[in-house]
Amino acid sequence: MSTRWNRFYRSQLQDEELKALVETELENLRIGAKIAKLRQKARLTQAKLAAKSGMASSKISAIENSPQNLTVGTLIKIAQAANKKLDIRFLSTA
Repeated sequence: MSTRWNRFYRSQLQDEELKALVETELENLRIGAKIAKLRQKARLTQAKLAAKSGMASSKISAIENSPQNLTVGTLIKIAQAANKKLDIRFLSTA
């Protein structure tokens, strides 16, 4: 079912600059969701992950909900706190 919002959204994505901004934001949200899933699989609360990684629980919450400008060091701390290794890869978009 195509709603007015869906039609509007698709028309707005014809603007390449806006499309790039939307795609960047969606990628950020995916990273946050992956960190939340990692934490849940490790059976850690945000507070426990924060304590194990040496960060404030508010920072873990912010990372999961709206990650911005994450450093590799921060990602490594989170991975280690969840007993995981960080693996960064660049994948083709095609």
